[in-house]
Amino acid sequence: MTDSPRHLYDKHADTLARALAAISERGYWSAYPESPSPRVYGETAAADGQAAFQAYLDNRFPLDQPGTDGWIATEASPFGVELAVTYPHVEAGELIAAATAALPAWRDAGPQVRAGVCLEILARLHANVFELANAVQFTSGQAFVMAFQAGGTHALDRALEALAYAYAEMTRHPGEAAWEKPAGKGDPLRMTKRFHVVPRGIGLVIGCNTFPTWNSYPGLFASLVTGNPVIVKPHPRAVLPLAITVRYAREVLAEAGFDPNLMLLAPEAPGEALASTLALRPEVKIIDYTGSTAYGEWLEENARQAVVYTEKAGVNTIVIDSTDDFAGMCRNIGFSLVLYSGQMCTTPQNVLVPAGGIGTDQGHKSFDEVAAGIAGAVGKLTGDPARAVELTGAIVNDGVLNRLDEVKSVGEPVLESRVVEHPAFEGAVVRTPAILKLPADAAETYGMEWFGPISFVIATDSTAESLEIFRSTVGERGAITASVYSTDEKVLDAAEAVALDVGVHLSCNLTGGVFVNQSAAFSDFHASGANPAANAALTDGAYVASRFRIVQSRRHTA
Repeated sequence: MTDSPRHLYDKHADTLARALAAISERGYWSAYPESPSPRVYGETAAADGQAAFQAYLDNRFPLDQPGTDGWIATEASPFGVELAVTYPHVEAGELIAAATAALPAWRDAGPQVRAGVCLEILARLHANVFELANAVQFTSGQAFVMAFQAGGTHALDRALEALAYAYAEMTRHPGEAAWEKPAGKGDPLRMTKRFHVVPRGIGLVIGCNTFPTWNSYPGLFASLVTGNPVIVKPHPRAVLPLAITVRYAREVLAEAGFDPNLMLLAPEAPGEALASTLALRPEVKIIDYTGSTAYGEWLEENARQAVVYTEKAGVNTIVIDSTDDFAGMCRNIGFSLVLYSGQMCTTPQNVLVPAGGIGTDQGHKSFDEVAAGIAGAVGKLTGDPARAVELTGAIVNDGVLNRLDEVKSVGEPVLESRVVEHPAFEGAVVRTPAILKLPADAAETYGMEWFGPISFVIATDSTAESLEIFRSTVGERGAITASVYSTDEKVLDAAEAVALDVGVHLSCNLTGGVFVNQSAAFSDFHASGANPAANAALTDGAYVASRFRIVQSRRHTA
């Protein structure tokens, strides 16, 4: 054992203190530098990380788990790279038994020790962030810089944020208190009361294909630090990033003297439905899921023994009323549509514009000119293939390609999606965004999510109608993000009022380096839990507090 558990808390106490301050202040802070520059991480870090990633390819993943009954491989890279990593398969009952046995000692270690160990896991992952970034890139289709940031450093920030919230909730009450009640006559009543943080049980994390670490880390670390063993069930097409996570977590847990089975990887064989089997086990008390609405609702309705946190589909919306920076608005929206080929749960889909046009710093712009301005910005970003692929990445799965084909039959094209040849990866599947015009009465089309590089510019009678469409679509289908452009404070206030009514985070007049589909850990809440797109927010007190309970014991004091 290289580090005592208590030493790990002391080692990372400053990081925890800064994270606790950050979630209170909501200003800018990051624990993990987002630039992959050699000046930040060292001259050999990138090459070492790439070599570590490549060592996994066409090999058995180095993970020793109890009950391994075979090896499976299910991944296919959007970049056309042959992965062929095989992972240890473990039957559901074996996973449950191993996690259950690991719980008591972890529970009894207490919040400080658990926090220290979890912070050390984050430090170990950060030390191997280039390895992690390569795994995210080649399983999700993200371009490298985005994979490094969203899949690496930003994911770690979100994990730390969840850990900080959990630590604050666990330590809100004292561990022990002296209770004394005057008795009138005679000696007062005296008791010693102890308050124990008791985990709910086993946590199950069901990962997604697009953001395997960013979406999984908050729930994973919130459950672990609150005393719950965690079974990680990756998406079959994005196993490697979470396998690496589990590998380093198990190493740290063992070094600290704990059962490494507090963290278990559960890859599933084709057709096995392991996630559903685990989700219904009575020992599983917490479930974190990101993915389709249909499966998220199935979990909410059927996993009744567990607290279920879901992020599902939504219809992200932009309302355009007017702008004092037309070029900046078009560039900002265009970038948001291009980034990772629209395969972000935060990417705008519906752009609502009055049919009569809008006022701008360049004079009046017609509806068609607004649509053309956004399309032109997308075109500039994707015109040069070498530059384009560093923003678009690759298409994550065939479902996105099918939607790109299907959308051709709806609306009037403003910008057609096209194939881009990746200059570095011959087998990469790259498509540019499609933008179509729709009338306001085409709600059956734009009222559903078209996940991928697909967006609609919708002609409304007025900004007032745009706000009503915003209200109705988000109220019915949900959204993770919303945005408004206006030079009129009354319109901004009205949009904010609608956003509050339907429970969606709103961005106003973004024209510079902040984009609606990006959120900052420790400052921005991701999702709200207040509309159908998600039943929880990343990250707040409600997201972590139900992962444990306070159980007290009391004794008379002489």
